Amino acid sequence: MKVTKEHNERIAKLTFASVYPHYLTKVEKKGRTQEELQQVIEWLTGYNKNIIKTLIDKKVTFETFFQDAKLNSNAHLITGVICGYRIEEIQHPLTQQVRYLDKLVDELAKGRKMEKILRDVKPNIIKK
Repeated sequence: MKVTKEHNERIAKLTFASVYPHYLTKVEKKGRTQEELQQVIEWLTGYNKNIIKTLIDKKVTFETFFQDAKLNSNAHLITGVICGYRIEEIQHPLTQQVRYLDKLVDELAKGRKMEKILRDVKPNIIKK
């Protein structure tokens, strides 16, 4: 599916506060917790639970939300299809970042192990 300019603009203007309750409902319906959701968001953005709450209270847009985020260096390892879009093929950085978050929430709701969701990359140990 091709991402359009209008689609990118719509995503940029969405508020994180309007989407967060949907994320929470999705993961809690599948037996996961708010703490796990916050852990996933913190891994991706660097935002702790207090900052997440502040951003929700301020009703920041996704554009502002990701503008100040310190994206995890392993975020590029998030691949696959979410909402009909192949994440690694999305050219618009903000749209890709929002889809990264969507994919992590989806994986959490599907019961994937946290170390897999957080792309816990272990260095190869060379044996001599």
